[in-house]
Amino acid sequence: MKNIIKYIFLIPVFFSCNKLIFNDDLETQSKHENFNYLWDQANEKYAYFEVKNIDWDSIKTVYEPQVNEEMSDDAFFTLLGNMLSELKDDHTNLVSDFNVSRFGVKYDAQDNFDWRLIEDNYLPRNYYTSGSFQHSFIDNGNIGYIRFAEFTGKVTHDNMNFMLDRYKNTKGLIIDLRENGGGVINDAFTILSHFVDKETLLFYSRAKAGPGHDEFTEIEPTRVSPSGTYYGKKVIVLVDRGTFSAGSFTSLATKAIPNMILMGDTTGGGLGLPNGGQLPNGWTYRFSISQTLNLQKSPEFEQGVPVEISVNMNWDNKNTDEIIERAILEINK
Repeated sequence: MKNIIKYIFLIPVFFSCNKLIFNDDLETQSKHENFNYLWDQANEKYAYFEVKNIDWDSIKTVYEPQVNEEMSDDAFFTLLGNMLSELKDDHTNLVSDFNVSRFGVKYDAQDNFDWRLIEDNYLPRNYYTSGSFQHSFIDNGNIGYIRFAEFTGKVTHDNMNFMLDRYKNTKGLIIDLRENGGGVINDAFTILSHFVDKETLLFYSRAKAGPGHDEFTEIEPTRVSPSGTYYGKKVIVLVDRGTFSAGSFTSLATKAIPNMILMGDTTGGGLGLPNGGQLPNGWTYRFSISQTLNLQKSPEFEQGVPVEISVNMNWDNKNTDEIIERAILEINK
């Protein structure tokens, strides 16, 4: 796999001073100074202002007048967290010893996943667990269902070889990434390497390289090469708004792999790698400092990777997962 390590650790030099060990000369409890420090850091380093049409200057005019030195730390934290939430990015957080701010992109759409419903209606009691995967035959043995709930960094080629050998005679696979909030991106490449039969360009990336909203490094390609057991039949990848970060990277990559079809609801985005630092008062923060670009070299999918087949759950029927049913129909066509 080429450019993966470069991509994961793509942090420009101008971030090197942004360490969690803070410069004592800048230490202050002044709420105005801490507000301006955080606003400036985001202004210079956040990667998606233009993609999301965010007017960061106007947001400052809304929040800055609310700052006063007499407000409690809790109130001040809430104000800063609300300001960061204007970025609508779950890679954006403020962290103190009493709270963590977050946006919650998955709440932008209806809930589309219920693991207990799947266990009760689609899987046998003795379904397999192989590392981070839960899996079994479904549809009378015609289809392999693989649930992958989190990118733990522990996916191995042995896991993949075992599953793909087990399901080698199926008509197709369903890989369920719904409500997968991400994790270690290396897992995505381990998984994807078993669904390509030649080196494949997946997407491009670039990182912030200066204080201007449009200042980025050169665009770099990210590719994956075949590894281990190859599965070339139809693969339906299920996603929803809770599919975020490494889940969105994987979803974006399916666009470059001919036998993979993305189904469900638009992902939650999270295609920027997060980086951060420390405020003068000791709180820490992070936000996205890079962009992932699709094969057309556009960063537009940061707001969610779109599916090829859109399906939502019908919660009036508590015994059926409409998204799995649609995937079964697609494989059996």
